[in-house]
Amino acid sequence: MEAYLLHLLIMIGIYSILSYSMNLVTGFGGLLIFCLAGFYGIGAYAHTLLQVGGPESQFIGELLFSAALPFPVALLGAAAAGGLAALLIGSVALRFRGDFFVFTTLGFQMIVFVVLYNWTDLGRGAFGIYGIPRPDVFGWEVRELWEYVVLVGALNALILPVLFLLYRSPFGLSLKALRENERAAESLGISAFRQHLSALVVAGACSGIAGGLFASYVTYIDPTSFGLKESIFIVSLLLLGGSGNIRGPILGVVVMILLPEALRFAGLPDSIAPNMREIIYGFTLVILMYWRPKGLAGDFALR
Repeated sequence: MEAYLLHLLIMIGIYSILSYSMNLVTGFGGLLIFCLAGFYGIGAYAHTLLQVGGPESQFIGELLFSAALPFPVALLGAAAAGGLAALLIGSVALRFRGDFFVFTTLGFQMIVFVVLYNWTDLGRGAFGIYGIPRPDVFGWEVRELWEYVVLVGALNALILPVLFLLYRSPFGLSLKALRENERAAESLGISAFRQHLSALVVAGACSGIAGGLFASYVTYIDPTSFGLKESIFIVSLLLLGGSGNIRGPILGVVVMILLPEALRFAGLPDSIAPNMREIIYGFTLVILMYWRPKGLAGDFALR
């Protein structure tokens, strides 16, 4: 039971980074994106390849991944990979508006999944990569679950305050202004393209770190962990909890992770338990969104 609770704490910590990262783009910037799992997956693969080494017979592997790097360096590499991916997709997607922007991010998410699934020379495709080493942070070998809770908690303590400062900084206020009225904000000299692109890069870098943490925790990754379903789940975390504030993302994470686990103890017959859990889970989410359409702690709704 203790191991199970520690596992839940670790997953809450990882998804908290993802949820608060998306809050910067969606809650403050007003941009609904469906590609955060793509940045998450790119970070996970970058971290893994930097730690375990890539296929040395391949040209790209010889250049980048022929030698394993320490955990902190690999985690920084994951952040850089996620941020670079966000920069590339943002440079294209932000030239569109409204539904076209959303579809562009959706298309990028699908491209990331297809590439990870089919590029067998780099990430073994559908077979995934196993044997990812546990973290070794400056001589501290993280092996036990409680140690991983400490590591994830420490990274949350470093990343989340930075995001909170961004929320309340002139940068965050400019994003809010763009969210409320983009034309009026641009008339005051605020560049929508530059501000939104900066928010995407920050979110991509933080998502890359979360991907590195996830990879080193489960010690195995494959493309199915970073597909469209995962992106929709991350969007659900934020919208259920409430976007555009500090309380909402963590509330969404706790509810979305603990609610399905609580239903495991509902005493349902084994023959119908999985399907009934999904039905009860979905019905509960519908009721919550009907009761609180702006989220459990939300103060604005996406239109």
